[in-house]
Amino acid sequence: MAKSSIARRQQAERARVEAYELTLRRVARPTRPPPDLLNAIREAQAGFTADIIRTPEAWKPQLKTRDAARLRLAAARHLFARYPVAPHLEQIWIDAAGLERDERDLRKRWYIAAAGGGSLYKAGASAFLSRKEVHAFLNPLGRVGFDEAIWQAIARSYTDDPALVSRIARSRIARTPRGEIAFWREVAQFFCAQPTTIEEIDDLCDYFAHRRRRDRKFSLKGRTLAALRRLMQAWHRDLAVIARIEAARRRIELAQQHTTARDAQLASHWTGARLAEWSWSPSSAKRDEYVVTQLRSAEDLVEESRAMHHCVSSYAAKCVTGHASIWSLRHRHAGRTQRLLTIELDRQHRAVQVRGFANRVAYVDERKVLERWAKARGINLPET
Repeated sequence: MAKSSIARRQQAERARVEAYELTLRRVARPTRPPPDLLNAIREAQAGFTADIIRTPEAWKPQLKTRDAARLRLAAARHLFARYPVAPHLEQIWIDAAGLERDERDLRKRWYIAAAGGGSLYKAGASAFLSRKEVHAFLNPLGRVGFDEAIWQAIARSYTDDPALVSRIARSRIARTPRGEIAFWREVAQFFCAQPTTIEEIDDLCDYFAHRRRRDRKFSLKGRTLAALRRLMQAWHRDLAVIARIEAARRRIELAQQHTTARDAQLASHWTGARLAEWSWSPSSAKRDEYVVTQLRSAEDLVEESRAMHHCVSSYAAKCVTGHASIWSLRHRHAGRTQRLLTIELDRQHRAVQVRGFANRVAYVDERKVLERWAKARGINLPET
């Protein structure tokens, strides 16, 4: 049965209404939730209730933002702040990603002390900064991060040059462990007295960190920038030698097809000769000790070569393939160690070479110590 014209018009009107409502649903924005003020105030006061100067209930912010970080900062200002502070102190309330809990708590304590009008020096900054440096930390040059502000403050105690201060604060010095601040303060003082580019500061900091790992007593006292450049360049050459030795070791392992999972984990080390290390103390000198230790890594060989001024390249391939082992005779006295001789043994534990500093031959007293070692370990020494 055909629909009447009225029915058709009504059906068309319903279709238009449905299409209109569908369009509205597509373009209409969902209702945004209100700002979570309760969570912001709860996060801000967590762990610092005793430091609150205004009650949470009194916080009636007129904020349109729903950003949790901005709300948390606003809550912290309400709870703890009597005075405005620099942005690097407020940043902890906005973003604490990547920080350990102790570091987060320290930065919040420093904010609370500074914003509340208390003494930041007495609140813990005295462990790192002088009173003068605390003032500089609270009033940094430009917009900087928390660690950069610390190193700006330290650098400003040694120089009045703002460009140099900024260079120190942007270098790798500002990313060093705060537990070693005494050493890195010495580094900052050094570069304030002997300025250079930020690129060279970063390169030298890598070298300083390497030296610190190997010798905790390493210091810059009495050193010059030119001398440190030479040491850094020598270190870079050593790294290149180590890399070449490692490349040779990997090629040999692949060629022999004996690489195992354990070998891969050994990285720069090799097995070496199956001889135990040896030590001996003369009965007449209780504090003296002679030690013969095997060098089993590229780093050990390069370090021995640099200290003794002789070549290491010819030793490396032999050690990797097991055709030779390299040993170092050292003398320990009163906490100090002196390298005396470098010894090369072949597979039959025969001493092929025995050399001291700059390839000198062994002294008579050193020869006597070697003979004791040889007798104890079944080693054949060359005739003198």
